[in-house]
Amino acid sequence: MTLLEISGLTLDLPNGKRLLHGIDLTVSVGETVALVGESGSGKSLTAQSVLGLLPSGAQTSGQVLVEGSDVLTMKPPELLAYRRSTAAMVFQDPRAGINPMRTIGDHLTEALRLGEGWSVARARERAIEVLAAVDMPRPHDHLRQYPHELSGGMLQRVMIAGALAGSPRLLVCDEPTTALDVTTQAQILRVLAEQRDKRSMGLLFITHDLNLAASLCDRVYVMNDGRVGEEGPARQVFLNPETAYARRLVAATPTITVQPNEVPAPAATAPGPAVLEVRDLTKTYRARGREPVHAAKNVTVDIRRGDALGVVGESGSGKSTLARMIVGLERADAGTIAIDGHTLKGQPRKRVDRLDRARRVQMVFQDPYLSLDPRMTASQAVEDALHLHHPRLRMADIRTQALTLLSSVGLATTQAEALPRTLSGGQRQRVAIARALAIEPSLLVMDEATSALDVSVQAQVLDVISEIRRERGLTILFISHDLAVVRRVCERSVVMRAGEIVESAPTIDLLTRPQHEYTRLLVDSVPRVMLVGGNT
Repeated sequence: MTLLEISGLTLDLPNGKRLLHGIDLTVSVGETVALVGESGSGKSLTAQSVLGLLPSGAQTSGQVLVEGSDVLTMKPPELLAYRRSTAAMVFQDPRAGINPMRTIGDHLTEALRLGEGWSVARARERAIEVLAAVDMPRPHDHLRQYPHELSGGMLQRVMIAGALAGSPRLLVCDEPTTALDVTTQAQILRVLAEQRDKRSMGLLFITHDLNLAASLCDRVYVMNDGRVGEEGPARQVFLNPETAYARRLVAATPTITVQPNEVPAPAATAPGPAVLEVRDLTKTYRARGREPVHAAKNVTVDIRRGDALGVVGESGSGKSTLARMIVGLERADAGTIAIDGHTLKGQPRKRVDRLDRARRVQMVFQDPYLSLDPRMTASQAVEDALHLHHPRLRMADIRTQALTLLSSVGLATTQAEALPRTLSGGQRQRVAIARALAIEPSLLVMDEATSALDVSVQAQVLDVISEIRRERGLTILFISHDLAVVRRVCERSVVMRAGEIVESAPTIDLLTRPQHEYTRLLVDSVPRVMLVGGNT
């Protein structure tokens, strides 16, 4: 039975720009349908139309029928009732969707009490029920907690629980696992599949992870420039894509599959002295009334010049804490950090010490929109770094170097004058990389720098990183939960769990012959399906 039927959907902004061009899409009861495509292809806009969440002033035509009712013609009171009982949405960033000043219990019970008129006791019982349904370990205790007390994976489960509280017939998930590690992602996907089958729901799943779409979804729609370019059974579309665009998406998808007789890629330069030496690094967080959290326990790693070392593990394993201690954003409790043989102080306080560390190590963060000044153009962001570390350079020379750096990461001259909000996610990340390279650091730390990018943009950014490594002999510490991306970038990797390194080996060996049970769990949790060209 057809649950959702979108027919001829078009959407125009007030300025006349058309963003959706005649979208046709269906979802049946008990079916999971994927929407895939690059950023800006119209995936999220199509999904939001199902909930009536359209841009202000937008003009639409066509129909969005859910159980025979047209969402586009609903009045505000009808929409509120529809969102409470018929359709619900799980957004990409759970922290942006939950009020940080209110408890988890308040978040889950508010709609039931105010919208449905339930008593506090009845709403609380329902909240505990849906938390248990998404495998939260202590539902009663979690009701009293605040969002900052939960991990990303647990908070995403809370978002799913909130969406399920009204027993919707249709659940729309917009990139719900993008920033999650592979084991947490596997758990969330299992929860969604169980709830779909148990409640006979339809599931519309927006993702840029083609392996995930192929393994989870029954059918897939490939979107490009506001149009559906291809549609069919998921495995058929990914095994034999008909359009050039779909073939390009599949080709850009990284894989953990190791071909027979494949050997690790050679290091960028000949073996030499270690650029980074970390010895017995330890960091413990303590809070009154709680057990200490050991973010790092006697961590020891080396990276030689021109090499890229991958650091993988679940959320909370200590990956980002290690990175922050290396760049000086966190103070270690014990241990030493040396770059090019120079031992770095724990957390530099003097300006001269901060500048000295910045010249030795730079960091590229996960979200470039937050790490770039929104008031500075791409060129100004790079020029600012050059001026700070090379104050004697003439402004004309600084300008020339900034444009050269932006060009080296694949940005056109016309984009140099663009503000971050006018650039795509991949373009913003390139600006962040250019700014980090402006200082010519010995070590570049990349903390989940490609996790929020779609596959084609991610492939472009990874190509930029590989080219810079070849040209400059750059040394990289690459932190990621995506084993396929780590495999593409890094010759060697370490696996962290609960602050400890549990395994260290060439990346190919970790993927094909993992020794530690935790590494085997990570590898087994990666969604895999045979894609065109033999990728998995």
